Amino acid sequence: MKQKEQQGKGEGSYLKLFFAQLDLLNFFAHVLVFGIGLLIGITLTFFLNNFSFVNFQIQQSSFSSNTFEPPPSPPPPPFSPNSSNISSPISATQTKIESQYFDSAQNNTSSSPQKDNQTLVNNTTGVMNFTRIGLSEFLKPPMAMHDMNDEELLWKASMVPMIHNLPFKQTPKVAFMFLTKGPVMLAPLWERFFKGNEGLYSIYVHSHPSFNETVPPSSVFHGRNIPSKEVRWGENSMIEAERRLLGNALLDFSNQRFVLLSESCIPLFNFNTVYTYLMNSTKIFVEAYDQPGEVGRGRYRPNMRPQISLSQWRKGSQWFQIDRFLALQIVSDNHYFPVFLKYCNPNCYSDEHYLPTFISIKFWKRNSNRTLTWVDWTKGGAHPSRYYRNHVTNEFLNKLRFGTSCEYNGHTTNICHLFARKFTTHALGRLLRFAPKLMQFN
Repeated sequence: MKQKEQQGKGEGSYLKLFFAQLDLLNFFAHVLVFGIGLLIGITLTFFLNNFSFVNFQIQQSSFSSNTFEPPPSPPPPPFSPNSSNISSPISATQTKIESQYFDSAQNNTSSSPQKDNQTLVNNTTGVMNFTRIGLSEFLKPPMAMHDMNDEELLWKASMVPMIHNLPFKQTPKVAFMFLTKGPVMLAPLWERFFKGNEGLYSIYVHSHPSFNETVPPSSVFHGRNIPSKEVRWGENSMIEAERRLLGNALLDFSNQRFVLLSESCIPLFNFNTVYTYLMNSTKIFVEAYDQPGEVGRGRYRPNMRPQISLSQWRKGSQWFQIDRFLALQIVSDNHYFPVFLKYCNPNCYSDEHYLPTFISIKFWKRNSNRTLTWVDWTKGGAHPSRYYRNHVTNEFLNKLRFGTSCEYNGHTTNICHLFARKFTTHALGRLLRFAPKLMQFN
């Protein structure tokens, strides 16, 4: 009996020890679970805090990127010509350089139609008013001076709208492009020629880059000098200058006819006659002919093959009168002009061969094969005859005006030349005396 009691006591102590160990394990298990839970809680708290900060930054960035702010105005161009003398009331379509685009936006905010106003959000007040550029502002002719290089200019000038039905009324203009060493020497005569015909013409002057003579603000030539480079007689720089003039003139889409003139050229008829003759013509006027001998085929370079063969080589006057389609082809030509640049050295005289050859190869059906600029080569030599004061008479001018016959739009006419050269400044006095009355200026 006593032994059983001792055995019962032993079993009870074992049970107590077992339950004590079980309680200890249970305690450690709770501590472990609590530790793991605490660790998970700390980790989640840190992650959520970091996620909220990143999300806040993303929202801020998104709000900032979706808020419209008008771009800052670029600095003004190096020159600020007054283009009001030549701007048309309604110009044709064109892509203006960005600086002019945004300057127009700022300068015309108050005068733009209310229907162009749009409401946009900004960072400070939440609302801002912005005036959209209307079509009339977008179509204004660009200034002659700009900061584009030749590559940028010709690329921009070569753009053609794919929609040919214009959403506005167009007033076509003639672009008169003067290639000069300095000033337009016979400018007073041209002033009388242009007077009263604003909106029907544009003027572009390519002079030596060092030329900085001031032109009176009242002159039609004021602010019409384009960015230029040095030009050397008989070299490819002549063609580059012509392409530069065309590129600038093409920026105004209302220019539909393009006339290249020298500083010694004069008009032979009044503006209305010249404008009508050019606009109504079904042809362009680029002199092109095949001339055997040293001064013709003798200037051809065999290295120009296969792009240009000897049978395609042509010669002619550099003084052309063309339409917009041909002007675009000339500034976009990257096939024939590079050949001239590479192989037509100074003895080749590219100014007398590039355009006649290019037009004869590609667009001979559109060409009349004659120039509208009269010049006298009968005395021979490297340069045509010059005309001084004593040469200028009514009889002489009428001879230039009506002394030959040619074809115009399929009919014979005795008006074959609209311009003439080379007249000196010594002849200006008599030209101002006889020409306006004879040609019925104004």
